[in-house]
Formats: sequence, structure tokens, C-alpha cells
Amino acid sequence: MTLAAIHVAGIDVGSTYTKAVVLDEANQIVGQGLVKTGFRLADAAERALGLACAPAGVEPAGLAYLATTGYGRFQVPFRNVNVTDLTANARGARFLFPRTQTILDVGGQTMKASRLDERGKVHSFRLNDKCAAGTGAFLEKTARYMGFATEEIGALAATSHSVVPISGVCAVFAESEVINHLSQGSSPADIMHGAIVSLVDRSLQLLRRVQMEPEFTLVGGILRFETMVRVIREKLGGSVNLPAGDLVQFTAALGAALLARYRWNKLNVTPETETHTWTPSNTFSTNTAPS
Repeated sequence: MTLAAIHVAGIDVGSTYTKAVVLDEANQIVGQGLVKTGFRLADAAERALGLACAPAGVEPAGLAYLATTGYGRFQVPFRNVNVTDLTANARGARFLFPRTQTILDVGGQTMKASRLDERGKVHSFRLNDKCAAGTGAFLEKTARYMGFATEEIGALAATSHSVVPISGVCAVFAESEVINHLSQGSSPADIMHGAIVSLVDRSLQLLRRVQMEPEFTLVGGILRFETMVRVIREKLGGSVNLPAGDLVQFTAALGAALLARYRWNKLNVTPETETHTWTPSNTFSTNTAPS
């Protein structure tokens, strides 16, 4: 008799996109799903999970354990556990790059820097979520000012030949700068390059505040733009990791799934047979955990 595979999943309900990852018993990714979050967070989580479960050949109801993370983690009624995105990113980053010490997460509405201790727990962190000029939304707004879609940011910046400085301390002032640069004949590509440099400079301020240490790992949807990654690497100089392909956008969901596996093991595996060695942060809370 063949026992059914024990799959777990993680869902990252972000402000812009909701991502889901399904893992098999060997902690291999067997399914991923991504949808726009919108305003119906539980629905977005359900759709992303459905997309991730399909290639894994498992029904959502057949998952052994499900962890949620992200700003909408509390709005998923079918979760077993929820974890902070800082904890999830720490777990995902250390899984992909075991020597990770500092994490920079740049998303659509927030930017976060965190430094890990030797156990992989978050030792210190700083957030920049009070102004759009310090988040990925700054790049999206800059692109829209110039008539470009978010999906075109990467290709646009890649054609830049020089940097047009954007020094505005908020998105409103930055818009005025963009308009002024356009009126003076600056190219949209160079302006976008300048906006990226401005965003990177803000990220470095956060990294300094957590007393950054190499190795660095970059995560978050905005890090899918190659120019952004290149500028960060130039500024930091040290070893900078970037998850391959679209994993840069799925790192938190992956971390949540790994924590779901840890939680399931803790509840169902005896200490004598338990083989995991990583101890997660205690910043998670359960929704419906077996007794």
C-alpha cells in the first residue's frame, strides 16, 4: 500500500499580488500560483492556492498544513497558522541561501530590511511604509507619469544611458521633478533609472539602521527589475544573493510553506524521528491547530 504524499503550502497575501507555494515531502516546490490581490483577500488567497495546487496534483482540501503571511495573512479563514512576513522571508532566504545575514524586501507598498542571528531568527528590522517614495509604488507612479505600465519598468530602465537624479523626499514632489525633467528633454529611460537609484538609496538607509552584514539576500516583487538589482549590488559591494527566476517574488510564500512543514512535523512527528534542524522564530500564531 502506497501512502499519500504529505503536501504543505504557504500563501503570501501581499498588497499588490498574492502568491502561493506548495511543497512535497522533500520540501521541493511542486506548484506556484500568483494573482492580483484586489480587495477580496480571502478570494485572492483561494485562487492563488488553487493555481499552485493544480500542477502539484493535490486538492487544497488535501493539504496537510497551510501557513499564511503578508499583510492579509489574517484574512484567510482556511489557514492553519499565520506568520509575519519578516519571519517567512527569513525562513525562505535561509533555505535558498544558508549564509544569509541581511534581507532587503522591496514590495509594492512597503520596504523592509532585516538582520538575522545565527539561528535564522530576525534580530532587528526596519520598515519604510509611510511614504510611497520609499516603496515600489514610487517606481510604478513614476512609470505612469511617463505613460508606461508597471510591466515595462524593467525594459525601460535597461535602455538608460545616464542617471537623471530624483531627489524628492515624497512621491508628490518626485512627480513634479519627473514633469520638470521631461520638459527639459530628459529621456524616460534615464528618469526611470534615476528613480531606481533614489529608491536604492532609501533602501541603504534602512540597511544601515539594522547594522547590515553580508551575505545579503534580495526579495520582493520590485527586485525582478534587473537595473534595481545591479544598482544595489554596486552600492553594497559585498555578496548579494537573488533568488532565481520568479522565486524573488515567492520567497515569503516559500518561507511560509517551510514553516507549515515545520509546524506539521512538530505536531505529528515524535522527537525520536524528527529530523529538521532549523528552529523558527516564535512570532507565529495559530488559527486552528490540532491539540
